[in-house]
Amino acid sequence: MNKKKILLSISALAVIGVMSFTAINYAAAQNKPVAKPGQNYTVEQRDALNQAIENNDYNAWKDLTQGKGKVSQIINETNFAKFAEAHKLITTAKTIKQELGLKTGHGQHLGCGCKTK
Repeated sequence: MNKKKILLSISALAVIGVMSFTAINYAAAQNKPVAKPGQNYTVEQRDALNQAIENNDYNAWKDLTQGKGKVSQIINETNFAKFAEAHKLITTAKTIKQELGLKTGHGQHLGCGCKTK
């Protein structure tokens, strides 16, 4: 190959790399947790939501979410008990993983370092 072809190949790979990096960052930004304190609500609001879920109190949860977020579009009075059960199981799993010294952050949900998505 001559120098011109090599330079064009490297340039093309660089452009593809930048485009890939941009696409990955955009996708990651779209998957930000809605429930992160400081973004859309305060720690107090998060705690109130958790308390409503733990008390299996759909009406309190509904009032606190105010129809915001995708979860409020999916969860209703009929399936709220199952949602609350899932919340309790996740909390229990986190506690157990912490006791075992396993990470509980994103990408560590299975405790094996593999992503769940």
